[in-house]
Amino acid sequence: MLKRMIWAALVVLSLLFVAALVYYILVPTKVDPAALKYFSEKQIQLGRDYQDINRLLLVIGFIIKVLVLVWLLVGAATERWECWALKVSGGNYIVSVLVFFVMIWLLLRLVNLPLSLYAGYYLQHHWGVSTQTLAGWWGDYVKGAVLDLILSGAGVALLFLAMKRWPGGWWLAAALFSAAWLVVQGYLWPAVVAPLFNRFEPVQDAEIITMVDRLGKKAGLNVSEILVMDASKRTTKANAYFAGIGNTKRIVLYDNLLHNYSREEIEAVVAHEMAHWKHKHIAKGIAFGSLGGFFAWFLLCLLLKNVPVLAGQGGYVPRAWVVILLFFVLFSFVTHPVQNGISRNMEYQADRTAVQLTENPEGSIKLLVSLARDNLADVSPPAFVEWFLYSHPSISKRLQAIKAFTE
Repeated sequence: MLKRMIWAALVVLSLLFVAALVYYILVPTKVDPAALKYFSEKQIQLGRDYQDINRLLLVIGFIIKVLVLVWLLVGAATERWECWALKVSGGNYIVSVLVFFVMIWLLLRLVNLPLSLYAGYYLQHHWGVSTQTLAGWWGDYVKGAVLDLILSGAGVALLFLAMKRWPGGWWLAAALFSAAWLVVQGYLWPAVVAPLFNRFEPVQDAEIITMVDRLGKKAGLNVSEILVMDASKRTTKANAYFAGIGNTKRIVLYDNLLHNYSREEIEAVVAHEMAHWKHKHIAKGIAFGSLGGFFAWFLLCLLLKNVPVLAGQGGYVPRAWVVILLFFVLFSFVTHPVQNGISRNMEYQADRTAVQLTENPEGSIKLLVSLARDNLADVSPPAFVEWFLYSHPSISKRLQAIKAFTE
């Protein structure tokens, strides 16, 4: 009974959220009057049109993935693939799991490829925000796919080994491993994996170096490196981020940011990223993510427990991977509001601290207006869309918040 309730809750919430997203994509809502102080109606509509297409593609991608996984669960193909995987592996449990995993991975990649190509390449070129060649896009796609296959395959192997060795407590091992992986992603991924996709060079501009050093001292941070990333080979959008662990911290600036933005705007974005570090937002995000992970793995354990069709001799059969995938696709979708709500609160805090560091609220306002224009942001999205999808508050609300806490 409990298992049915959990699955029913995931399915019903997913259907409700999908219906609400589609409604707000198709039915326009009123623009926040405050946004008209900074943007023309044409700019606001342009950003809304661009983001609505991206939202629709997100919904379509989610629906396709769920339908494919459900088809695999109820269809006869999954059992045949499982038998073939067992045969090819010579009866080796983990090898059979990995063979089955690769088949499912390839299927989902192939089904999603047209959407990925359209959303990641053709759509971005149509709207003028991409500078990447088609060959460059394919290069990134292949590198990302290979990396995903290797890391996901290793994770699946470890998961099924844990499920076999600790039938009652495997979920705890999985949750601990997931928490460790969040640490790797949060602190090491930018420094280790990002160079596979972009070139990083030290910033040569003495004025930028002096400004970062001054802000770092004010924020109590020791910035060991200031790097510029060749983002312009892919996009016209601008951004910056901090990376590192312990006393080793680096700030990475998009070359678009350095070339196309004023000094006070660059200072504002650097201060904002420093604020995230000052308030330990990465660590807090990892902590919240880990807690959510423990809850998710525990729920999954309840759903898989005592299911005869998934119970093999000495471990779960390979097709259990399809159930696991479906669970996490649905769980991650319905928990979007929780994850994004936490993130939005952190962004407000970072905005406030950035203004305190720069002592220049107008610089932060100017930065947000420029970023919204160049990134084709929906500056005044429907309240439900912002609540469900936005990891950052809408530009309109951020501008109002900056005004409010500086008056």
